[in-house]
Amino acid sequence: MSDLKQQFPPAIFLMGPTASGKTGAAVELVSKLPVEIISVDSVLVFRDMNIGTAKPDAEILAKAPHHLIDIIDATSAYSAANFRSDALCLMAEITSRGKIPLLVGGTMLYFKALECGLSGLPEANAEIRALLDAEATQIGWPAMHDKLAQIDATTATRLMPNDAQRIQRALEVHAITGKTMTQLFAEQSNEVLPYHLLKIALIPSDRAVLHAHIATRFDEMLKSGFVDEVKNLLKTYDLTPDMTSMRCVGYRQALEHLQGDYDAAELRDRGIFATRQLAKRQLTWLRGMNDVVFLDCLDADLNQLVFNKINKFID
Repeated sequence: MSDLKQQFPPAIFLMGPTASGKTGAAVELVSKLPVEIISVDSVLVFRDMNIGTAKPDAEILAKAPHHLIDIIDATSAYSAANFRSDALCLMAEITSRGKIPLLVGGTMLYFKALECGLSGLPEANAEIRALLDAEATQIGWPAMHDKLAQIDATTATRLMPNDAQRIQRALEVHAITGKTMTQLFAEQSNEVLPYHLLKIALIPSDRAVLHAHIATRFDEMLKSGFVDEVKNLLKTYDLTPDMTSMRCVGYRQALEHLQGDYDAAELRDRGIFATRQLAKRQLTWLRGMNDVVFLDCLDADLNQLVFNKINKFID
């Protein structure tokens, strides 16, 4: 047994782009291994946002409970720092029960925050955000993306030109600290995560097949009443387009559709395109991570492959 195994208890990261089969693999693991699932998803934290997030249904959650699902309202915000704090507490509790934390999701910044810490990033500044929003209203987010590229080319490369939330955050961080996100990540304290980690990433061998899965899933969401879900959210909560929940992929497009910006056919096209771009960003993150076991998410025996890797790791 290695020194790391002797020093730290085990924990597992099960990562992958949207529609890569993470939930299915994780649920099956719960029935076979002493694991508890912690959701690593910045959208699943919101209550009443079920269809557009592909949130596990009540039957699945009864078989395989997920921590950090349905913990805040759609008007609230949840940061990577919030996630790290909550996840560390849950991991300690799970370990104390003699089980293994299984962290499952596609919010790569949360995984990075948990493993490496985020001590170098400042808190949000409402005044600076308002100024950035006003500037974006004048010139558009693609132009703001160009502005970010001149300041921090590395971060800009990871972001799409219309990814308003992340472009704004990167520009905000630079305005507050005078340093780029890339610089601050490099300067992080690299706090040791007190766990012996197995990091598994589900990657498609054929991206076109993943894109087809994304389209099929978005169509299923629409048939299941996704637009009505967003209508109900607007009735239940005092929501605005700049809130984190309404900037989520799919929800932003549905909100714009309900505002009359475009018809249902364009909603479908824009929603699928935005989800594909999200998957692209997730894959870029994953390929830049160290010490990751890559598995083909399109393999017919994916769940068995995941089980074999984790079972060997535990043994």
